[in-house]
Amino acid sequence: MLAQIEGSQAVAESVVLCRPEVIAAYPISPQTHIVERLSRMVKHGDVGRCQYLNVESEFAALSVLIGASATGARTYTATTSQGLLFMAEAVYNAAGLGLPIVMTIANRAVGAPINIWNDHSDSMALRDAGWVQLYAETNQEAADLHIQAFRLAEELSCPVMVCMDGYILTHAYEAVDMPAQSLVDAFLPPYSPVQVLDPKAPISIGAMVGPEAFTEVKYLAHHQYLRALALIPEVAGAFAQQFQRLSGGLCSPYRMEGASIAVVALGSVIGTIKEAIDELRLDGIAVGCVKIGCYRPFPMVQLRGTLEGVTRVIVVEKDLAVGMGGIVSADVRMALQGLPIPIHTVIAGLGGRSIPKSSLKQMVQDARAERLSEPHFLDLNRTVIDNELMRRRDQRQAGPMAEQVIRAVNAIGTKVV
Repeated sequence: MLAQIEGSQAVAESVVLCRPEVIAAYPISPQTHIVERLSRMVKHGDVGRCQYLNVESEFAALSVLIGASATGARTYTATTSQGLLFMAEAVYNAAGLGLPIVMTIANRAVGAPINIWNDHSDSMALRDAGWVQLYAETNQEAADLHIQAFRLAEELSCPVMVCMDGYILTHAYEAVDMPAQSLVDAFLPPYSPVQVLDPKAPISIGAMVGPEAFTEVKYLAHHQYLRALALIPEVAGAFAQQFQRLSGGLCSPYRMEGASIAVVALGSVIGTIKEAIDELRLDGIAVGCVKIGCYRPFPMVQLRGTLEGVTRVIVVEKDLAVGMGGIVSADVRMALQGLPIPIHTVIAGLGGRSIPKSSLKQMVQDARAERLSEPHFLDLNRTVIDNELMRRRDQRQAGPMAEQVIRAVNAIGTKVV
């Protein structure tokens, strides 16, 4: 049924359709609307025999789900930013134990300085924890990916993060097609755990492993994890057949026919990139884009096959490895290793900064003319940067940088007005 609905509410409705049995939650913006909606639905008896647990922290939320999942319950939580980092130990534990927990990440910047707006620095910080990471372009895709995530997690016996851009998607109202319960039930079978704690057949989960066996255990976890690369397209295909729409998958090309330049990105910025590409195509510029739908495990073979015919790649990413540059672009470089294709890293949208279509079009033009720095920071205010660097050079006790930059930006804005 088509409904005009907030992204967070659509995700909550989608999770309920998956018949979770234990939900543990701790509020933190911008994911709070998801767990608030779920709490109301559980209270009103709309979620079957689901138990909803209010816990004292994000670490506690995931710790509760580790226990619940180990006893055979279908489990779910949501978090973001500092909340995800607070539960980091449990994030690794859930993956190491092979527990099929599903978690929404409402992507938000990680401080300091404090910032509650969107970028991908939170999920990227835990990209190597052993969770499958799926990224949504739209609210429809966010809702659909949660249905797929439970099936993926339970077939792989591996936890799954569904990442959606905070505020940009979580708080946006869009038309979302919410499927009937019967369709979801036909797509997602009842949970049948690979491992389960049962007093009648006691086993140990989470044993101590020494140096003599740790490498082999990690190798087998890696081997199991890579199965997702074959399963994700299979599940996305089954979803398309059941629900009559394409959603998810490893990576998706857009206007790549005859493209000499490819823009690679993930998340909601793909929509703006597509609009920029449409206009550039009208100007005779052969450019296309590739959306990465699954970032972990990274679809190297699929991405290489899509990009091997282009002459230049631009990776637009909402994250920054301080002291290094791009995170996603490093993986793209590995995927294209040995091919004579220049790869540009463009850092954009940090801390919720808008990514205008005009800036993306100029980015492509600058790449064609080989004018992009490496890494290139989209719409960077060089005046503020140069003044702050000069101030810090001239003053031994220069004071807090963030506060000085805020004053400088406000002063420049006042002068412009």
